[in-house]
Amino acid sequence: MAPAQLLRAMFDAAVQAALPSHRVPPFLPQPPAGRTVVVGMGKAAAAMAQAVEQHWSGPLSGLVVTRYGHRVPTQHIDVVEAGHPVPDENGMRAAEQILERVSGLGEHDLVICLVSGGGSALFTLPPEGIALATLSEINQQLLKSGVAIDQMNAVRKSLSRSSGGRLAAAAYHARVVSLVISDVPGDGLAAIASGPTVGDTVTPQQALGILRSHHIAIPAAIETHLAAGQNPVIQLHDPRLQTTENHLIATPQQSLEAAAQIARDNGYTPLILGDALEGEAREVGKVMAGMAQQVRRHRQPIAPPCVLLSGGETTVTIPKDPIPKHPIPKPHDSTGKGGRNGEFLLSLMQALHGEPGLHALAADTDGIDGVEDNAGALFSPEHFVQAQDQALSLADYLARHDSYSLFSALDALVMTGPTLTNVNDFRAVLIEA
Repeated sequence: MAPAQLLRAMFDAAVQAALPSHRVPPFLPQPPAGRTVVVGMGKAAAAMAQAVEQHWSGPLSGLVVTRYGHRVPTQHIDVVEAGHPVPDENGMRAAEQILERVSGLGEHDLVICLVSGGGSALFTLPPEGIALATLSEINQQLLKSGVAIDQMNAVRKSLSRSSGGRLAAAAYHARVVSLVISDVPGDGLAAIASGPTVGDTVTPQQALGILRSHHIAIPAAIETHLAAGQNPVIQLHDPRLQTTENHLIATPQQSLEAAAQIARDNGYTPLILGDALEGEAREVGKVMAGMAQQVRRHRQPIAPPCVLLSGGETTVTIPKDPIPKHPIPKPHDSTGKGGRNGEFLLSLMQALHGEPGLHALAADTDGIDGVEDNAGALFSPEHFVQAQDQALSLADYLARHDSYSLFSALDALVMTGPTLTNVNDFRAVLIEA
């Protein structure tokens, strides 16, 4: 199998390992004596709801909210599409309706909560006195700041009436079984979709400190709300959480192991470097390039042919002052398009400088890298030569955070469409013998 084909096969295996149709059925509870209400939020929520319906033996009803373009057919569970990564009115109304549907249930009723990445933005209900537009403004600043996902979600749940354990609290006295697909480094339940069924210890004052430490312009309504310590999250030992169970049903590590098996089957030794790597995407790219060169030149810490695999969630920090756009001989879209996987890969490609025998793929398992239409991209030494032949400056594209345009020009984008799951980023560096 050619290197590009093998890289794509490993990525496809990683996605397949996390599909709701595979992961949801083994974790479904027995039907209750009372009602069954299904709710959910995230990029995989509709596909998870479909899997519940296909394997449920009794009556049920419910509502899930997912990203635009992620709807799948369901018969009994309503599906609402809403904005991501910036929340919108659809998501806010869906959050209100979900809380209404689980309120007033009794001890003989069951709530199945389907949680996946993207739920923080999709399941948004601002506190009283804070407009959705104000909350969206803070979200946009957080996304550009490079703040780690756990800190970002600490702020989000402090500015929410739906996350931070509040869904579970609303459903008390019913039994709540929460099925969770992890998209965060470390698989922390409180961070995935901002933990709608998980208690936490974060305080409003801590959330305010995060905003200040990242020099984010804080609207007056939000500063007043957080400084007053209003709307604290549900605490870890709150009695209303005692009837809630949270189950991780798909994780980045499981997907990396599925990819590793594809590598073995094709004669390459896999080395999983970690499922929770974080940091600036371009810096992680440089580090990965150095590791690949060590393997290629010195056969350490593993001998070729091999594949270096990693997962996690890098960040891309957009400077507040725009970087001047340098003229490029070839026409291209210079608006600075691309996500963290494209930026990682572009940095890796620049550092490797066309070294032979080194190939790589980086993509988001949800099928969307940032806000573009690609999952990610791949490259080989031939792509580096192609860029030189077309006078495409990797440094200029990287300076503008414009990886999408570069890999589009090289016909190296990975296009999948929405995969209907999400276990974070997938990175593979293939090193030939």
